[in-house]
Amino acid sequence: MFIEMLVAERGASKNTEQAYGRDLDDLQGFLARRKMRPLDADTEALRAYIASLRHAGMGAGTAARRLSAIRQFYRFLLADGRRPDDPSATLDSPKLGRPLPKVLSTGEVGALIAAAHLRDAGEGLRLAALLELLYAGGLRVSELVSLPLAAVERDPRALIVRGKGNKERLVPLGEPARAAIFAWLGARGATLKPDESSPYLFPSRSAEGHLTRQRFGQLLKELALEANLDPRRVSPHVLRHAFASHLLAHGADLRSVQMMLGHADIATTQIYTHVLDEKLKALVREHHPLAENTADKGE
Repeated sequence: MFIEMLVAERGASKNTEQAYGRDLDDLQGFLARRKMRPLDADTEALRAYIASLRHAGMGAGTAARRLSAIRQFYRFLLADGRRPDDPSATLDSPKLGRPLPKVLSTGEVGALIAAAHLRDAGEGLRLAALLELLYAGGLRVSELVSLPLAAVERDPRALIVRGKGNKERLVPLGEPARAAIFAWLGARGATLKPDESSPYLFPSRSAEGHLTRQRFGQLLKELALEANLDPRRVSPHVLRHAFASHLLAHGADLRSVQMMLGHADIATTQIYTHVLDEKLKALVREHHPLAENTADKGE
């Protein structure tokens, strides 16, 4: 009944249907060994099941997904009147270690921009403008590729960017980014046919009318190879990470970086301080004469 509800009322995909079915079958098998049924399970039995997943070496992400399936199942039973309570309500979610964002060095970003300038004039100028805007403004890739032409037609000392939740924010731009924009504007007209016009800064013949996120991602991978960088380390989001990390490393305050990134919660921005902490620790380990002693002491 629960799986049928997922499909009928929530439009769950076949993959979701199968995944939830496997998760609940696994729970049922565990409870059967304890002479229990899912309909009769209590909180302690469910807590023991979650602990068994951890002892079996299951990753925190997978265990969290399985717990989500269990919670939805018991909420369904409660709402359907099959149980008087929800035994999953007080279960703690597995702790998910938050991975640190990948970041390029300033030299690696410079190599990407230099590689863009080695491309044929029109393509190279477009790529250079995209890179400079992404690195100078920390834009999300969706914000970048869909920038309206009107945003930069005047001297763009700052951009008004419309981000998540349709919220606008002001992003200041430095001279290299402004110069790259003006250079691209000089070549942009040549990319359009005489009878064409486009409201976008980076127009294309895609269904959206502007350069797509996917195509820009492909171009970055190609550019990484030309700059002698591992393309697996390069993506639009990695350049956004570089923008934030490099600003903080050079003394910018966290609140300003939060505003420029468009983060609703400063806790999201704080992940970049951890990146700097890790770099400082690595610097000490590699260059401090007492590195081994300090590492052993956890200092």
